Amino acid sequence: MKALAVAAGIVFWTLVLGVAVLMFFPAGEEGEPVAVLQVDGAPPAPAAAPAGGPVGVDLPPGFSVTGPSMAPSAQQPRPAAPTLAPPGQGTTMMPVTPNAPPPAPPGPSGSLEKPEGGSGTKVAAAELTAGIDQTGSVPLAPVPVPALIEESPYGPLPKIAIDGRRAAEVYARPSNYANVAGGPPRVAVLLNGLGVPGAPDGDIIKGLPPPISIAFGAYGRSLQERVSQARAEGHEVLLAIPLEPNDYPAEDPGPHTLLTTLPTTENIKRLQWLMSRYTGYVGVTNYMGAKFETTSASLKPVLEEVKRRGLIYFDDGSVEGSTAGEIAKDLELEYSTAQVRLDGATLDKALAELEAAAKAQGAAIGVAKAEPGTAKRIADWAGSLEEKGLVLVPVSAAMRSPRRS
Repeated sequence: MKALAVAAGIVFWTLVLGVAVLMFFPAGEEGEPVAVLQVDGAPPAPAAAPAGGPVGVDLPPGFSVTGPSMAPSAQQPRPAAPTLAPPGQGTTMMPVTPNAPPPAPPGPSGSLEKPEGGSGTKVAAAELTAGIDQTGSVPLAPVPVPALIEESPYGPLPKIAIDGRRAAEVYARPSNYANVAGGPPRVAVLLNGLGVPGAPDGDIIKGLPPPISIAFGAYGRSLQERVSQARAEGHEVLLAIPLEPNDYPAEDPGPHTLLTTLPTTENIKRLQWLMSRYTGYVGVTNYMGAKFETTSASLKPVLEEVKRRGLIYFDDGSVEGSTAGEIAKDLELEYSTAQVRLDGATLDKALAELEAAAKAQGAAIGVAKAEPGTAKRIADWAGSLEEKGLVLVPVSAAMRSPRRS
């Protein structure tokens, strides 16, 4: 009896222990251990920042630290940065397109063989006719050409382009009569006296044949507008710079006059101020200058600057003993001087002298002061040139025409 009670107790406690084991150590799935020992590792990484910016930073709407526009694309690689061409005659550097073909080589005169807006296509002398030069279009091309501009503290200055183009060709009125021997004798007229103190209204050039060249000074309002209008009517333009006369300051050409009493650096500053008043001129001519043009020490640095900026120099012939021609020859500066002064009182006689000079030399240039009666008379005279066997060309074309000795 006692043995039976002991056996029953053993069975009871065996069942109790079995139930306890099942409660505290449940069975896992097939192939898994019943108990797993867990070891704490590194804390979980924080959630990724949203596209709008890092967590905890409030950014303005639409702002992104790494937006699509800043991330390089695998399909569209970032283009190479444009290279900078070597500087030209001035201080401006111009970007050029990578792998672009090199510019056309300069011609013998330092200009392109086919300058933009410059002389027309060369033709045989037999094809050149008398009358009024009809080469090129009206209006002339708009200005400025960016490649010919140097920015300065005063404003835009002319410069020689990286590819060799010069304002002397690019801004000139095209002419088939330039650089061609033979054909009818050439006559050219420069109308000056505009853009200076006491100048007449710019409408005075209305009705003039397009080959008549116009000189504007550096004074007055809306100068660039007036120059652009002259070019729109087919006229090439020169800049008239004020030079010291013999009786200065009793006779004063105007502010920023170049003076023999000033150091070269000051005269160049004044010249650059004058050059910056407008763009689109082929060269420079003198306004007065009886003392300045006869003082070679003062004039030479000025003509050096004129050449450095790709311009021509035209002497209006008013200064007896001018040293401009001798200096220009030494500098190899493109230069010419007027053969005849077309004064109003003796205008008909002066025009006859211009015709005779052209027939004797092959080309001749006259200078006339801008006055209403003078402009009308010159326009009428130009209409008679065909029957006289002469041709009216721009000043730049007459300068480049071969002369007979």
